[in-house]
Amino acid sequence: MSFCGLDFGTSNSTLGAQQGNRLALVPIEGGASTLPSAIFFDFQAAKTLIGRDAIDAYVRGVEGRFMRSLKSVLGTDLIDQDTLLDKHRIGFRDVLARLVGAIKARAETALDRPLDAVVHGRPVHFVDGDEAADARAEAALADIARSAGFRQVSFQYEPIAAARDYEQQVAREEIALIADIGGGTSDFSIVRLGPERRAQADRARDILANDGVRVGGTDFDRLLSLRAVMPHLGYQSSMLRPGLLAPNGYFTDLSTWSKINFLYTPQIRAELRQVRREAARPDLFDRLIAVIEHQYGHRLAMAVEQAKIGLSEESRYRMDLDWIEPDLMAGITQGQFDEATAELAQRIGAMVRRCLDDAGLKPGSIDALFLTGGSTLLGNVRRAILAEVPDARIVEGDKFGSVGIGLTIEAAIRYR
Repeated sequence: MSFCGLDFGTSNSTLGAQQGNRLALVPIEGGASTLPSAIFFDFQAAKTLIGRDAIDAYVRGVEGRFMRSLKSVLGTDLIDQDTLLDKHRIGFRDVLARLVGAIKARAETALDRPLDAVVHGRPVHFVDGDEAADARAEAALADIARSAGFRQVSFQYEPIAAARDYEQQVAREEIALIADIGGGTSDFSIVRLGPERRAQADRARDILANDGVRVGGTDFDRLLSLRAVMPHLGYQSSMLRPGLLAPNGYFTDLSTWSKINFLYTPQIRAELRQVRREAARPDLFDRLIAVIEHQYGHRLAMAVEQAKIGLSEESRYRMDLDWIEPDLMAGITQGQFDEATAELAQRIGAMVRRCLDDAGLKPGSIDALFLTGGSTLLGNVRRAILAEVPDARIVEGDKFGSVGIGLTIEAAIRYR
């Protein structure tokens, strides 16, 4: 049986498999092992693109439909709904199956063999505080994996998978806090690790705590967009009627990856033209209407995402938005970003405290803090985690590969 580990992420995806006598990530986009979780339906050529090709087609203005952060629809009512593609409709389950199936097919081409069994990564909670919805989300993802061609499907929590990866370098027994902060969720595990434990299939006794919260990089994108960009398009601007502000819903949806496409309807365009007539600053709404009419929403979201990444290294970032209007730009400082996203960082820190309580441990009992997931690069996220375990040794994992490798190790143990 040919097995693999699949980390189908909100922002990026990887797939690992047996390659010769080693377990490794498979190159699924040129020479890259990480693929953006994006899909583009090209209406002109009647074909489907994924990853960087999908992003490139969208940015070049090819007529079609772009979707990203699709994992976030799991656990919501959207998973059982459909959406318009040119002149026909397609269900979100089918969209996800196409993306997962394309990743599987690319890996099979690179490996020159079919892949039958998969250990699929999953967050600790698809949905916060709703076990029934969480179970439905996992069942939906299992059905999607089977429809993509996998005959055997099982799951592992993403932070536990990351622990499997980290354990390969552990020289002696220790207690580690695994922090996996991705695009959609923040997941934590406190795990007892050691060289003699690596090959054990059942690690239930080693997992001292396992929890998470539905806060991830796309949530930071949303709040950054509302703080730095949306005011340039009319967000919280005054209407002609005294004391009345512009409706928030359009801006919130435009700042949320999974909701952008729902703004591209004749009804929304008509509503925005009416709001413009009642606005004290109609010029701001001209920009908003231009973004909607040209379907620039994902381009705007990508610019915000790049600003977020830039602020992890720089104290100030400038977004050039001259493709909306000549000379338009939006600036943001690291301090302003931290202020805008403080509540998210606090929720992440609170989850670490909860895991320590669940494990019955003091902060000083944590030997190592293993950081994986792109959002662990954000300064306020790191500070929130480190404030709870200040004495732990920091170990930097592969930000986009640790979970995928860990899932592959898990698959080898289960299916080999």
